[in-house]
Amino acid sequence: MLNLLLRFILELCALAVYSYWGFRIGNTNIMKGILSIVIPLGIAIIWGIFGSPKADIQLLAPLHLLLEFCIFLMPILLLLNLKKVELAWIYGSIVILNRILMFFWDQ
Repeated sequence: MLNLLLRFILELCALAVYSYWGFRIGNTNIMKGILSIVIPLGIAIIWGIFGSPKADIQLLAPLHLLLEFCIFLMPILLLLNLKKVELAWIYGSIVILNRILMFFWDQ
């Protein structure tokens, strides 16, 4: 159960990284605000429709794993792009450990 809670926290962390990255890449204050809202909102919608345990559309296992990789591992690249190397390592290590435990515990 704690591993699933960790998974939820990792989802929130990923959305926070998407938001921060959107803010940092914006040219103007308006674009910073828009991107920091639209990017994580789009990711959350995609995850909610296709990836979450109670998703409306259930993907085949390989496609679901690919979606997980895209959504949960992309923040590592974004953090590296923002020169946040230590955060990228910490987040990435926890995501990988969480996914391994989910596999072994059939979650």
